[in-house]
Amino acid sequence: MASGKVLIFNGPGEELQLLNRELSEPGDGEVLVRNLYTTICGSDLHTYCGLRKENTPTILGHEIVGKVVKISESHSGKDYAGNPLQEGDVVTWSIFSADPHSEMSEKGMPQKTVGVFKYGHAMVTEKDAFHGGLAEYCILKPHTAILKIPDNVPLPVAATINCAVATVAGALRLAGNLTDKTVLITGMGLLGIICATMCKDAGTHKIYAADIDKNRLQQSLAFGADETCLLPLPSDMKSDNPLSVLNSSIDVVFDMSGSPDAMEAGVETLGIGGVAVWIGAVFRQRKVMIDAEQVIRRLITIKGLHNYNYDDFVYAVDFIARNYVRFPFEQIVGKEFLLKDAKSAFEYALKNKPLRVGIRIEE
Repeated sequence: MASGKVLIFNGPGEELQLLNRELSEPGDGEVLVRNLYTTICGSDLHTYCGLRKENTPTILGHEIVGKVVKISESHSGKDYAGNPLQEGDVVTWSIFSADPHSEMSEKGMPQKTVGVFKYGHAMVTEKDAFHGGLAEYCILKPHTAILKIPDNVPLPVAATINCAVATVAGALRLAGNLTDKTVLITGMGLLGIICATMCKDAGTHKIYAADIDKNRLQQSLAFGADETCLLPLPSDMKSDNPLSVLNSSIDVVFDMSGSPDAMEAGVETLGIGGVAVWIGAVFRQRKVMIDAEQVIRRLITIKGLHNYNYDDFVYAVDFIARNYVRFPFEQIVGKEFLLKDAKSAFEYALKNKPLRVGIRIEE
């Protein structure tokens, strides 16, 4: 029986274990993929540090691109878009597998289906280990949306599609038509950077980028931002809010930071009929304080998004295929490591805070 390497995460502070595990044949409706490249997402870092709890042992990594090795006979033989799926195709896939007939799937929220399976978050068991990006292989479960990647898209860029890019695509869906709109983005990590590119592609009138890091603000200009705003640390935000000059002038504000201060300040910038889309607050912080009277009088809408649906995923692949040369996406990965050096990769990400650290699975 064939085998492959897996990098086991046993919990915060525990050593990562690079082990060989037996690799079984893909079961009914499954597809065996050889992982090519994985980028370390912010949620991976949160889990690694203990800010986010996962059942362990597990294999981290869900921003993955890989190559099809074997397709089970019971699989349709097609990707989610209906294209023929063949061995050797480079693909990415939804970070979850969900029953398409579930109540949540039928409501357009498959990521919230009861019992949803999430890659890079599941427990390693004796019979099921290959389900994360930090491994040589991944066995894709039935009802996973698989999409082929155009040959010319670089692997480090393709790896980010099924998490960061697709999530931002969902944010734009919630925001509605952005043509000629004025947009504010708070938090210019990878989500914010991609949001700027997608807003530019969607025909916005003007894009303001806000962050506490001046280097990320400078970088955002190459990714579509028109003007930048350096924010103070949260402790100083109440007395020194540079976003106040934008009050009532913004049509849509996207928060990618998760900072309660940034979310509060962002809502205050919205004009009549404005929309706030919140994505960044994925771990517990203090409660957000909003002036309800102003929300009512200015007809403001606040929406939240966690993960994405399948249409967002399709949009994300199409967006990258059209725009990966338009914007400097090659800057996304600050440094690249091999799988055996994953510990150094996590340490580098935590110390230097690049948009992403990449791990090339094949040596």
